[in-house]
Amino acid sequence: MGAFVLTSENYYSQEANKEYLSVSQYKQFVGTYGRRGCEFTALEELNGRWQQKKNSGMMIGSYVDSYVEGTLDEFKKNNPEIFKKDGTLKADFAKAEQVIARIERDPFFMSTLAGEKQVIMTGELFGAKWKIKMDSYLPGTAIVDLKVMASLTEHKWVKDLGYLEFIRYWGYDIQGAVYQEIVRQNTGLRLPFYISGVSKEEEPDIRVIQIEQNFLDEALAAVESNMPRIVQLRNGDVEPDRCEMCDCCRHHRILTAPISLSALNASI
Repeated sequence: MGAFVLTSENYYSQEANKEYLSVSQYKQFVGTYGRRGCEFTALEELNGRWQQKKNSGMMIGSYVDSYVEGTLDEFKKNNPEIFKKDGTLKADFAKAEQVIARIERDPFFMSTLAGEKQVIMTGELFGAKWKIKMDSYLPGTAIVDLKVMASLTEHKWVKDLGYLEFIRYWGYDIQGAVYQEIVRQNTGLRLPFYISGVSKEEEPDIRVIQIEQNFLDEALAAVESNMPRIVQLRNGDVEPDRCEMCDCCRHHRILTAPISLSALNASI
């Protein structure tokens, strides 16, 4: 059998995910400040035994992404559930149309999305092969990722750290760090990483945010420290830990004895 060839058609396939690590898979293993990781769930997904359910927030983001890519008609065709019986868009996706109209009114925002769309690159980081797929790649200039968020300015409380903005809360600094390094490996250039963000508020907010290099360096160092464990897990050398809090862990839970109230509180 020949070597696996990564393409846009198979990028999200189980075979591709086994061959290459991605930022989303990494965050499934490790988590972020905003979402607990679960090694057990990450491996269940990797081996095709579990699939995360789509939520409306993810679908709205995908709707706007497909507009930017120029594949919105195909998205609508493949997702008929976004329409009401009368053929009009459901409320969430009518909001997505409002989001699109807002970003179209801003030439600078649109210029950040005018690069090469969904560019795939691969590289090697800390003992594993990685894949990335960039929303907007401006060769020699910048890497841009589009984010559709509930809010761009709401900060979330993190124990022992205080309030964090959405970028580090959801691990988008990790994405920027990995994307920047993979592009550097392929081109020799260390490009700035931008988040072109738009909110789903009544009046959508728009911002183009450059993640400073010190934050990207810190995120890449954290990835390096976590990778030996992830490589062992992907190779089947160690057993995964269960978070016992996610859908997958709840689905597979088998009770053998009662637990104490203290144990219940400790898991929260």
